[in-house]
Amino acid sequence: MASEKPKKKNPRLASGRKRARQDTKLNAANTSLRSRYRTVVKKVEKAVAAGDKTKATELFAKAQSVMDIVADKGVFHKNKAARDKSRLSAKVKSLATASAAA
Repeated sequence: MASEKPKKKNPRLASGRKRARQDTKLNAANTSLRSRYRTVVKKVEKAVAAGDKTKATELFAKAQSVMDIVADKGVFHKNKAARDKSRLSAKVKSLATASAAA
């Protein structure tokens, strides 16, 4: 039981209590967005691995939108989102060229 977190003390001031409430809500929203981001990336990678060019292209278009939203909200850094989009794009393009060559 060494992994138990120490209990946080309740803030005394009203502003501190409000901040704690807001932090809880923000944490939940950010966790949801982070999960959504990772899910769309995994879906595109799964479609690429399956070799489904049309599905991968369609999912990548949706993934770009989600990645931009998450980056704009500051959950992930804009450069991370751009890097991930670039890498996914390269995977989708390589799938398109591989199917054209075959």
